[in-house]
Amino acid sequence: MQDEIFGPLLPILFYRTLEEAFEMVNQHPNPLACYVFTNDSKIERRVEEEISFGGGCVNNVLVHLTNPNLPFGGIGTSGMGSYHGLDSFKTFSHRKAIAKTSFWLDLKLKYPPYKNRVDLIKKLMR
Repeated sequence: MQDEIFGPLLPILFYRTLEEAFEMVNQHPNPLACYVFTNDSKIERRVEEEISFGGGCVNNVLVHLTNPNLPFGGIGTSGMGSYHGLDSFKTFSHRKAIAKTSFWLDLKLKYPPYKNRVDLIKKLMR
């Protein structure tokens, strides 16, 4: 359980209590995926909320990877970003933010020295 497994192998870990299972998983930070088999919605919710992982399935394995509408990817040590469909475009693109101000109304109020204008600027920012 130290290296990622890229092959036809699914590790199965046994536990006695749910807390023991959480402890085993959390000993290895940021798994790429998590698969839980349960009919108990409370257990399902706890797994989703208390374990950090890239993606996963409930009562199945790997189908989250095959769905092009779901983002796939890791977090932290298991990878950054996600891909599939629009998520691939967002991951491998950079949206550059640019704010443009025209010169036609260039108020001297916004430039230092501010001296006695500080109170007026605070009022305008509210």
